[in-house]
Amino acid sequence: MTDPIGPVDASRVPRFAGIATFARLPRIDEVEHADIAIVGVPFDSGVSFRPGARFGPSHVREISRLLRPWNPAQQVAPFGSQQVVDAGDMAVNPFSIDEAIADIEAHARALTQSGTRLVTIGGDHTIALPLLRATHAIHGPVAVVHFDAHLDTWDTYFGAPITHGTPFRRASEEGLIDLTASAHVGIRGPLYDQQDLVDDARLGFTPITSVEIEEHGVQVAIDRLLERVGDAKVYISIDIDVLDPSHAPGTGTPEAGGLTSRELLRILRAMAHLDIVGADVVEVAPAYDHAQMTAVAASHAIYELISAMAPRGS
Repeated sequence: MTDPIGPVDASRVPRFAGIATFARLPRIDEVEHADIAIVGVPFDSGVSFRPGARFGPSHVREISRLLRPWNPAQQVAPFGSQQVVDAGDMAVNPFSIDEAIADIEAHARALTQSGTRLVTIGGDHTIALPLLRATHAIHGPVAVVHFDAHLDTWDTYFGAPITHGTPFRRASEEGLIDLTASAHVGIRGPLYDQQDLVDDARLGFTPITSVEIEEHGVQVAIDRLLERVGDAKVYISIDIDVLDPSHAPGTGTPEAGGLTSRELLRILRAMAHLDIVGADVVEVAPAYDHAQMTAVAASHAIYELISAMAPRGS
């Protein structure tokens, strides 16, 4: 493979100028092959409280201009050791959840058919279901590491089976996830009933709560997570509300008592040796995001994911 085409040089072209691709990376049509494609899904018709995550992809891309080519924390050049591109946004129907889900899956399958891995910017968490369907078509059942304040394994909202609170129940029922290796990280806040946790365990998830992280520390959480995942292929799904509202106010269903951005990034860095086959970062809602705080956190989470997915020397 030829040397990867990297971001526009910020020392030559100011960050506030030019086309706002993610991290000012090349577009997918400018390269022959992509190892990783960043793709936006501006869809939020599955939300149950505050809307606005459909504007998340462009918001995150805008602040991602600040990212740089060398990651000292992971000791890797994420854009120099692999070809990373921006594949733009999927155009999906905002009036039909079923049609949107089908379109997202079809688009994801088309992007990944030649071996490209996706890192998706949402949009609400509904989009995780079609992305997991596309991932399963290639890899079979995968371990899902789900960062979120909420379980997202509820059954229905207003009788609707596919919403941002149900994707992982549907994924488990459809056999898309590895029931022995999946986990939630950062879960907190009130539930509808004690049965929620019973159902969640049956669906294949082990929760690592924010209370546990506070009481026992981040390293204990990392150790538990890595032991749970083992050597399985991994799909990472990050709802930005896993962070405390003081770090990520721009989201639809904020919950007090969340992780700090530093804790989230540390956990992501610890996953660098895993076989990560895809990822998403969802639920960034710009209308509630003063000073772009949430977009900063989301863009850095994506940067650490891309870095964790980069090849390492032997």
